Amino acid sequence: MSVATLTPPVKAYDNKSGPLDYLSASRLKCFQECRLKFYFRYVERIPTVTNPALFIGSLVHKVLQQWNLARWRGEASDLEAMRPVFEEHWTQDQPADGIDWGSKTEDAARDNTWTLLEHYFSATPIPTGEKPEAVEVVVERDLLAHGLPPLKGVIDLVRKGGRIVDFKTAARTPTSGMVEHHNDVQLGCYALLYREATGHDESGFELHHLIKTKEPKLVVTPLSPLTTDQTRRLLSQMESYVQGVEAEDFVPSPGQHCSWCDYFGQCRAWKGGGS
Repeated sequence: MSVATLTPPVKAYDNKSGPLDYLSASRLKCFQECRLKFYFRYVERIPTVTNPALFIGSLVHKVLQQWNLARWRGEASDLEAMRPVFEEHWTQDQPADGIDWGSKTEDAARDNTWTLLEHYFSATPIPTGEKPEAVEVVVERDLLAHGLPPLKGVIDLVRKGGRIVDFKTAARTPTSGMVEHHNDVQLGCYALLYREATGHDESGFELHHLIKTKEPKLVVTPLSPLTTDQTRRLLSQMESYVQGVEAEDFVPSPGQHCSWCDYFGQCRAWKGGGS
């Protein structure tokens, strides 16, 4: 099966199923970061308020998705074509309970976000005429042979030659030596899914970080294909996830990440026992 056969229309998978119905990069990463946070999000399903960073990150992702789809279809993908897409999502994707923009106004946040996208379109290493192999494809891989639930995920973009691209927004430039370490679970999952869909290995990865500094920056980090050792490491992490969920081992992991956790209040009120 080729990746091209999996291209749009995109069908989203159910994100409300039980934590052991399937594995995903987001579930694995959340469990690794803090098991109690995982419990609040994926077991208790406690809703959270949309913060500015999450809203902007999601919006940027959607605009870049439409940009990639336009290139795949051979349609207009310049700034003039993308600006209406940006404005439409900015208006339609606002949460019902609104967003607390803090010291900024919504207009300033909107202008800064569009400036960030403008910079990406001017600085991206992806040629305008390059047709993607795949855009926003939903893939599933059976891991029964490893005694694990199936793996599901959505791959943002596959460039010509099987190069997997993932887009990220960040407030500061990522540390070069830590980029691969911070993203190894997500990229490993993408590799397993890509190989399932195509029957051959990816040629590598690219992380495109859109940096939300006063003067926007784009940091592109190329990475090598998934190795055998990395695959073994990822499967071990998956096994740990399953064992922890089965044992209901949901304990907090205090650290700097607590400063921006949506469940800080619930965590401080936690008295043990998983709830």
